[in-house]
Amino acid sequence: MSYVLVVNIRIKPENVDAFMREVLANAKAARTEPGCRQFEVLVDPQDKSKLMLFEVYDDEAAFQAHAAGAAFKQYLEKAVPLLASRERHFYKRALA
Repeated sequence: MSYVLVVNIRIKPENVDAFMREVLANAKAARTEPGCRQFEVLVDPQDKSKLMLFEVYDDEAAFQAHAAGAAFKQYLEKAVPLLASRERHFYKRALA
């Protein structure tokens, strides 16, 4: 069963470049982790300070392993303080 995380992000305008470096490094590292099926960083074409992260993991345990990793911890330390807002929503795939 897939475990999906959608994160809606608003970056403080003066921090866009610094945030993008950090979030892209986190995404690149996550894509190499066992259990991470997809990690996309999506930017609003009209406003580069608005992003959405779309992450797909095999299960909640795979996400928890990602969250315990060095890349995610660095992201929390360096990137999250650059934000104006961050909303996380978790989903599980509905079985047909």
